Amino acid sequence: MSFGSGEYTYELVDGWAKYPADWSLWDVAGLAVDAQDRVYVLNRGTHPVLVFDREGNLLTSWGDGLFKRAHGAGIGPDGSIYCTDDELHVVYKFTPEGELLQTIGNKGQASDTGYVPDWHDFFWSLTTITHGGPPFNRPTGVAVTPEGIIYVVDGYGNARVHKFAPDGRLLLSWGEPGYLPGQFRLPHFICVDTQERVWIADRENSRIQIFDSEGKFLDQWEDFIRPTDVQIDKNGIVYVTELCQRVTILTIDGKVLARFGNQGGKDLDKALFIAPHTVAIDSQGDIYVGEVSGTGKNIDRGPRVVQKFARKK
Repeated sequence: MSFGSGEYTYELVDGWAKYPADWSLWDVAGLAVDAQDRVYVLNRGTHPVLVFDREGNLLTSWGDGLFKRAHGAGIGPDGSIYCTDDELHVVYKFTPEGELLQTIGNKGQASDTGYVPDWHDFFWSLTTITHGGPPFNRPTGVAVTPEGIIYVVDGYGNARVHKFAPDGRLLLSWGEPGYLPGQFRLPHFICVDTQERVWIADRENSRIQIFDSEGKFLDQWEDFIRPTDVQIDKNGIVYVTELCQRVTILTIDGKVLARFGNQGGKDLDKALFIAPHTVAIDSQGDIYVGEVSGTGKNIDRGPRVVQKFARKK
């Protein structure tokens, strides 16, 4: 079955992720694709990082016992894998083989932002954030530039973006809770383009915000419904996942090229997506979408929790 439109039309690769039948990923919180088109699937199962080739064959898995609640993933210029844990309040850096190289943040210690967690009332919890704080209070997403500069969005318990040197030294933070440009209500995921403009999925404000490398507000796009991730491919095409069960593809200037999802309505058995949370693109222009259907709807989708869409040539 085809999805998308025009030059951005895709075929779903049914059953792409192949892994042992007795494993459960539950949620796929983060995705990243390296220079060899290996796909790193950060999930909330017992094997937190699964690594696949383009055909969906499982190459390796690692990270057992390191995570409390895995959330976002990114790739460094040397192929290192960066992962956030929003309950341990850290960003981990790993080799592609899973060796832990660096930990940024005070493990298990949340910074002071006024945040009061309440797992039964997520939206009320967000309203308790009274001010932006230092790293970290439930960090959500991470992106790394070719020079090794690390950007982290600190979303669930904070309302800030943090910029770090490659050695983990804090260089800059910006953002406060609110609705005005430059403020956030759950900065969820992040990417950095070739001009080092910083793109942030400001989820509960239903917009994408764009900043320069020093945190100066540049622009915002508002034609989204609770965007979870924003990524940009090598050709400058922008991909956004949204919790309204869809994926949007745009030009770098914000023109919508394609949208797909929403099929099935309330019948989740027929839905293409239930709770799309993260997106990644490989060198061939194929799209990978990971979902948090376990957290969102208490549904284990099995291998469908991460789906591949092959671009039609």
